[in-house]
Amino acid sequence: MLNNRDNVVVIDCQLAGISGDMLLGALIDLGADIKKTVNAIQSIKDYLRGCNQLEVSVHDVTRCGFSAKKVTVTIKETLKQRTGGELKTALLNCLKNLKLSHEAYSFAVSSLETLIEAESKIHGENLEKVHLHEIGSADTLADIIGAATALEDLGFLKKARIYSTPAAVGGGLFNFSHGIVPSPAPATLEILRMNNFPFSGGSINTELTTPTGAALLVNMVDEVVQFYPPMRPVSTGYGAGAKDFKEFPNVVRILLGERYGQTFLLDKIYVLETNLDDVSGEIIGYTINRLLEKGAKDVSVVPTITKKNRPGHILRVIVSKEDVEPLARILMEETGTLGVRVVPYNRFVLSRQIVHIEVNVDGIREKVAVKIARDQDGKIIQIKPEYEDAKRIASKTNKSLRKILNLIKCETTKVLSEGENK
Repeated sequence: MLNNRDNVVVIDCQLAGISGDMLLGALIDLGADIKKTVNAIQSIKDYLRGCNQLEVSVHDVTRCGFSAKKVTVTIKETLKQRTGGELKTALLNCLKNLKLSHEAYSFAVSSLETLIEAESKIHGENLEKVHLHEIGSADTLADIIGAATALEDLGFLKKARIYSTPAAVGGGLFNFSHGIVPSPAPATLEILRMNNFPFSGGSINTELTTPTGAALLVNMVDEVVQFYPPMRPVSTGYGAGAKDFKEFPNVVRILLGERYGQTFLLDKIYVLETNLDDVSGEIIGYTINRLLEKGAKDVSVVPTITKKNRPGHILRVIVSKEDVEPLARILMEETGTLGVRVVPYNRFVLSRQIVHIEVNVDGIREKVAVKIARDQDGKIIQIKPEYEDAKRIASKTNKSLRKILNLIKCETTKVLSEGENK
């Protein structure tokens, strides 16, 4: 069990991808309580219509010489497919009985909702009524319930920052319920797309990352990294996939370590900059709006004196790496500048989380989005209500914006404190 926020978890799925059973095996190999996890999974049969038998076994296997834990779920079902609504109802009933923590409960529900949403978009069907084929099996709920239970037992959902490498998805073609499709499977690709989660093809012609594996991954990971963050390694868990490849070990590796070094997260950004001495205020204003709409993190304008003593402006834009070229093009197209300077910067940032709080002002109840900023130790540094929400409440209640902002901050602090004490 973890006991502080200095813990770092890295899910390394850049070689063999990830599936639900691989993740579960790695978590058990790291020390998750086997009996507790297996019992949680086996309880699914009591809540899922058409599931007559569900048995779980955990055993040691080798993959290309690497020892790993393999989780096998044996199921006997009378139904070949279920709707998204049926699967979600079964999950909610099962979770209610298990009495998992709020974090584990939310993780499990979000993971299933991610799967259902992906299938709904692919097939153009309603979320509740979309027919699930492969992922409609009890095996999907087994992976989700098992992962939620194991993650809670290890303390990863509350007391660790979870990183992941980009996921390997494999390649080639394979058969499933809708015929022959390329890897990644349509649902896997949609899940990664919806969550802007990076992946890579190869290094073998087979499916490596499954839809369930992708859904679990995007719902537990705080940050995707190309390289491991600074850490002191503590323990390693390996979870095996069903297939045994000759080319490489078919395992997902999870590394648990202790953070060292900085208190804040280190982020890399780029600054685009250009001098303007012949552009009107209207054009500059319009350009700022376009840049922000297209993903700029921030835009500022600095008055200056340019060549030949002309008054002018320095237009400065903070962007992420992938937005450097698109936003530089907007700068050139809108202002007519002939060149844009590009400078990379490292910066310290706080981890940010958006929560929704309900506030009561003179009997009027309103929901407000609030940004919570924390350092690496989990300490809250700033609570910032969404301006538009606060403005709406101030207008509706005829109270000052300052009072509404203070009320929201106090209510948020109270809610967060109650959650930590549960």
